[in-house]
Amino acid sequence: MRPIIHMIARALFHAGGLGLLTLGAFDSSPLVVPMGNDLLVLALCARYHQRVLYYVAMATAGSLIGCFATDWISRKSEGGLKKFASGKQLDYIRKQVEKRAAWTLLGASLLPPPFPFTAFVAAAAAFRYPRTKLLSFVGVGRLARFTIEAALAIHYGRWIIRQAESPWFEHVMIALVAISIGGSAYSVYQWSKGSKPAAARAA
Repeated sequence: MRPIIHMIARALFHAGGLGLLTLGAFDSSPLVVPMGNDLLVLALCARYHQRVLYYVAMATAGSLIGCFATDWISRKSEGGLKKFASGKQLDYIRKQVEKRAAWTLLGASLLPPPFPFTAFVAAAAAFRYPRTKLLSFVGVGRLARFTIEAALAIHYGRWIIRQAESPWFEHVMIALVAISIGGSAYSVYQWSKGSKPAAARAA
């Protein structure tokens, strides 16, 4: 497992902006990549201060790509929102989106896991919140979040690099990769289990 983790981490780090674009898209899609993009933003900005604006822009763009995918799936699939949340959580998300969609999307874009960001995006899409507004508010929130992380990376760069090279950080990465693989596999299974478009069901 460790050689694979090292290989993935090294590939994403050396990919730079493209790595952020890829992780950002996965992180905001129905797949599960907890904190992956945030850690990569911190690592890259801590090492290469002169590329901070580029990294922030690529991370934000990747997140918007993932959100667009989530939006599209939620609008096309009948009952798609139930695949992101259920029970009391679903009721809470529905009420928040119906009352204050803009502020909810902004807040969800700024807060880290375990806040159910993807579920709020899916809810806004399922309730037919305008796609342009949805992506705009998410873009502003994500841009602010990654900018804050970049500023922290510049200020605490040496400390961050030391932590990234420590043994405990390797164990954290292994745990996150395991969660990502398991969570993503479950998410794909849930979507493949009866996620037919509403039109197809009606036919």
